[in-house]
Amino acid sequence: MSVVKGLVRRFDGFTLNIPNWEISDQGITALWGPSGSGKTTAFRVLMGLEPCPTLEWTFQGENLAKLPVPERKLGVVFQTLELFPHMTAAENILFAAKARHMKDPESQLNSLVEDLRLKECLNRPASVLSGGEAQRVALARAVITNPRFLFLDEPFSSLDQDLKSEARALVKRVIEKLKIPTLLITHDEADLAALAHNVVKIENGKLV
Repeated sequence: MSVVKGLVRRFDGFTLNIPNWEISDQGITALWGPSGSGKTTAFRVLMGLEPCPTLEWTFQGENLAKLPVPERKLGVVFQTLELFPHMTAAENILFAAKARHMKDPESQLNSLVEDLRLKECLNRPASVLSGGEAQRVALARAVITNPRFLFLDEPFSSLDQDLKSEARALVKRVIEKLKIPTLLITHDEADLAALAHNVVKIENGKLV
């Protein structure tokens, strides 16, 4: 288990208040709740993208909250994917590896290309990728550096219904293969059924 304490964020009349939270360090934990419940704020605080001076996040004996964001070694797939449109799919994936000075990222890239069925789109600009391709590229970029923890923020929300089942199966297979503990942020109960090993519900900024 990793232990989160003092996760508090106040703004615009809303308070996120999670005094203590144990997150499994295996499999996929879902943080589930309606829009406006505080899911994304919680994830952004843990990522280090929102300030929270009281935060402690003890993971494998280390307080990640005290580390600079790059040293936390976290992976993330944002809801908006955040690919660089002028780069090819391959360049987008390798960007994270180069930023973290990863040695021999090509071997990991080749494995991800096979697992995520990216061969056909690898040399195309991100701006012309389909929704499903872009989502798989974003996942590959998030995991190529073997992060200690992975965040998925509503990762399937932009996909057509027909693509969601296939996308969920691919994501689950890759995460289980790489054994990366994952926090899935979602409002969709179908995500829970397909992916979650553990489910934590959030309402009005509090875990329930």
